[in-house]
Amino acid sequence: MAELNILVTGTSRGIGKAIVEALGAHRVVGHSSAGGEGRIAADLSRPGAAEALWGEALERLGGRIDVLVNNAGVFAANPVDAPAGAWVDEWERTMRINLTASAELCRLAVRHFRESGGGATPQSDTARGPRGGRIVNIASRAAYRGDSPQHWHYAASKAGMVGMTKSIARGYAGDNILAFAVCPGFTASEMIEDYMSSRGGQQILADIPLGRVATAAEVAETVRWLAADAPPSATGAVIDVNGASFVR
Repeated sequence: MAELNILVTGTSRGIGKAIVEALGAHRVVGHSSAGGEGRIAADLSRPGAAEALWGEALERLGGRIDVLVNNAGVFAANPVDAPAGAWVDEWERTMRINLTASAELCRLAVRHFRESGGGATPQSDTARGPRGGRIVNIASRAAYRGDSPQHWHYAASKAGMVGMTKSIARGYAGDNILAFAVCPGFTASEMIEDYMSSRGGQQILADIPLGRVATAAEVAETVRWLAADAPPSATGAVIDVNGASFVR
């Protein structure tokens, strides 16, 4: 297998950390809000942060990125009875991190992937055509089944991510740009533990025919396959990793 240059966002813990481990055969640059341990620091709630992250990742990876994995996201309750200003602020923060920053990175990836494939001369560049590449977006089963009354914003952001992924797949397959989405359900990670406690862990498990939540490693293996091995004809696919708690 050829070594790939991969940018993964949101890698400090949980699914993102597991994705980096699963992609250990490749050159991976990770990201988190605070940085540390070799990760690029970028606060994706801030305008311009996604572009700066892409630029630094490109520099670290020698000017070429083959795969973008958009995993960074937030999942915070936003009660309908919250003050109007606070409710809108949390809606917009979630959209910016979960969807807008991912869209910015997808745009930069598409533009990069459409560049020539390289070669010794301009003539060989032209002959090789577009570089091509892959995008894997981590969405959620909430994109299809919705979420709790306190998480409209999260469900909407993930539905937007799925629509964006399918649009990229349809629009750029001819440039050898492939796009996939993964829709986990509840996943054993730090991000979800408080939510599960607040909703009653046993009640949640009763809704999962498999009898347990997915592991971060299971989601990460799905991402690894899509990033490196999935056949090109699978572009546009959305893969559910939710223990049959939601079946489309």
